[in-house]
Amino acid sequence: MRKILITGATGFLGSRLVEKMSTVKGLEILATGRTLKTQNIFKKSNLEYVLGNLEDSKFIDSLTNGIDTIIHTAALSSQMGNPKDFQRTNIEVTKFLLKAAKAKRVKKFIFISSPSVYFRFKHQLELKESDILPKPINSYSYSKREAEKLVQFSGIPYVILRPRALIGRGDKVIMPRILRAHSEGRLMRMGDESNRVDITPVSNVVDAIILALDAEEKAINQIYNISNGKPELLWPVLDKLLSQLSLPPPTKKISVRLVILIAKLMELHAKWINGYKEPALTVYGVGTLTMSFGMDISKAKRLLGYCPKQSVQEALDEFVEWYKSEQL
Repeated sequence: MRKILITGATGFLGSRLVEKMSTVKGLEILATGRTLKTQNIFKKSNLEYVLGNLEDSKFIDSLTNGIDTIIHTAALSSQMGNPKDFQRTNIEVTKFLLKAAKAKRVKKFIFISSPSVYFRFKHQLELKESDILPKPINSYSYSKREAEKLVQFSGIPYVILRPRALIGRGDKVIMPRILRAHSEGRLMRMGDESNRVDITPVSNVVDAIILALDAEEKAINQIYNISNGKPELLWPVLDKLLSQLSLPPPTKKISVRLVILIAKLMELHAKWINGYKEPALTVYGVGTLTMSFGMDISKAKRLLGYCPKQSVQEALDEFVEWYKSEQL
């Protein structure tokens, strides 16, 4: 039996990963998170949950005894926040995990990073892992890139994945944020609506992680883009989502120049007056709604054997069914 530690195990990606991996023979899963959410808990003989704070190095040390592989999905994920919080949660925690992994001779470290490290406020398609990265757009992307560097220079065999825009059953971030903005009358059409973006079913990301678990030697110590490899026209996808939920599409339109100005003012207000609380609009958020963003996934296909199985529409259907059940 190989013993696998999964951090962030009660979050969106983490819980879906636990659900799938607990059905794989020969694996013993140790799942950790801050709080247990009833809907994200699974009862399996090879699965154990341990609650705790990963910012506590002693807690991390207690988790890593006999661990074969660490899959680190836990992170503070927000478009804006106090830089100290991102430093502590995303960088220092990774440092603690790597230190414990090295001391306990963990064989592999799988780190879930973010494509936000590529972000520039312009159209970008066919992005490759080897591309030169820009200056980080926010504290989140900075912390993810710094954590990547820690993993790369740890001396522990690693696989780093950069999955983009996860959707599907259990999503409480991307699509719910769109729906919340719609319900509050804040969702407006931006740009020329021709932007294509990568959207990734969470089930495909889970598959990629499992492939990384058994990756051949040539696939180790590599960074991989993970998406469906077929950027979608964003606004038709959003309109279809609203239609499936019997909601009207947004009709108000705002210029990109104006919305960027508003986002910058909101960010300044959040930083200096509102304690870094994430505002309704950020420059990064505007960029995700108006700029094309697509990644080349040929490396993941070639070295990991990754092949997206679930389509974006299937993941949207899955989300809609789950979302409706949550509203009952």
